[in-house]
Amino acid sequence: MTTTLEHSSYNYKVVRQFTVMTVIWGIVGTLVGVLIAAQLIWPALNFDTPWLTYSRLRPLHTNAVIFAFGTSALFATSYYIVQRTCKTTLFGGQLAAFTFWGWQAVIVLAAITLPLGYTSSKEYAELEWPIDILIAVVWVSYAIVFFGTLVKRKTSHIYVANWFLGGFIITVAVLHIGNSMVVPVSLTKSYSLYSGAIDAMMQWWYGHNAVGFLLTAGFLGMMYYFVPKQAERPVYSYRLSIVHFWALVSLYIWAGPHHLHYTALPDWAQSVGMVMSVVLFLPSWGGMINGIMTLSGAWHKLRNDPILRFLIVSLSFYGMSTFEGPMMAIKSVNALSHYTDWTVGHVHSGALGWVAMISIGAMYHLIPILFNQGRMYSIRLINIHFWIHTAGIILYIVAMWISGVMQGLMWRAVNTDGTLTYSFVESLTASYPFYFIRFLGGVLVVAGFILMAYNMFKTIAAKDNSLKAVEAA
Repeated sequence: MTTTLEHSSYNYKVVRQFTVMTVIWGIVGTLVGVLIAAQLIWPALNFDTPWLTYSRLRPLHTNAVIFAFGTSALFATSYYIVQRTCKTTLFGGQLAAFTFWGWQAVIVLAAITLPLGYTSSKEYAELEWPIDILIAVVWVSYAIVFFGTLVKRKTSHIYVANWFLGGFIITVAVLHIGNSMVVPVSLTKSYSLYSGAIDAMMQWWYGHNAVGFLLTAGFLGMMYYFVPKQAERPVYSYRLSIVHFWALVSLYIWAGPHHLHYTALPDWAQSVGMVMSVVLFLPSWGGMINGIMTLSGAWHKLRNDPILRFLIVSLSFYGMSTFEGPMMAIKSVNALSHYTDWTVGHVHSGALGWVAMISIGAMYHLIPILFNQGRMYSIRLINIHFWIHTAGIILYIVAMWISGVMQGLMWRAVNTDGTLTYSFVESLTASYPFYFIRFLGGVLVVAGFILMAYNMFKTIAAKDNSLKAVEAA
């Protein structure tokens, strides 16, 4: 009776839609990643077809995992969290439905245009100007729905998860609109409004803060709701969560220049980016500790609850990535790491470890609630998914760390006469075995997502069968 009442009080339809698509896009995004990882070992896998080449599929992979999978998870969880914590349905009527269909249209357009070679060539912002306008329209609609719901809340308090989600929504809008300023020359081609080093600075102000606010602040909002819920414990320190929020949003926005060390960007700007990145370590670890310590007095739950395990281990990867990131921002370390596979390992420890695992845990928590089930179809499959996914991440990031450090050392090695000791081809040959290990890790991650999709659709089918049984009775 309670569940029925909740379902009639809240708009769960759009949450269900985004949840299902999160799992589907998770398979698609990681599958494209596995294909391009395979192409680095077996180049013939592009089949001499332009739209299957690495250069065109790589931006498709990043857009699919960040904006199709990750952002769909954020839409689903933010719409769910803001309703539950504000005790009111979503604001704006059909505007929430528009954000779902509009966002799916963005993803489909990306899947068509990027393989065809229509690109602005800006990392994480490759889509051309007509799609950028659609993104802006959908995102502003998203902000209206989210903040409108906060305004009409039936509680006096705004829970901290909504602070992080609200901060991510506002900042991503500013980043996207600022970095997407272009001069269109045709429907499929445009040139940036900015020039030279300014364009690079704008791009990495956007690029790093897409990581900082979409892939960090947004998912921290997810963490602050689902970890206490799944653990059935209050958040360890509410005061620390507020300090975490203000420190994170104050510092993260300045960290972008660390992507541009040893470039034409002024030295002072590079140094500001480095210092802010190093200081960022403190609020990041404060948030990690707050999340993990929420389990105080309930550690035994990790033995039998694979959903909680996903959520808590994601925080461990968050802590590891937010230690590694500031370290790699230090100029002397960056001189070794930049342009190597170490960066690839770092990105994927954050993407597969932090973002994917917190999202997967949140989806497993949500699916039974959204489809009126007591639990997922198979807890055993969730457990298998956890171990497969974790093994895949470890294979992936360890292989890339070793390959990256080796590449950095080989590239800087010089003979006594000042000539390079190794050619680029020799460093590539040395990395070859690690590319194969990376490929195996990716295959395991995809296999985990397929298991998740099976588990989800069986859970949904159980709901449909139970409804048929009630109708027959």
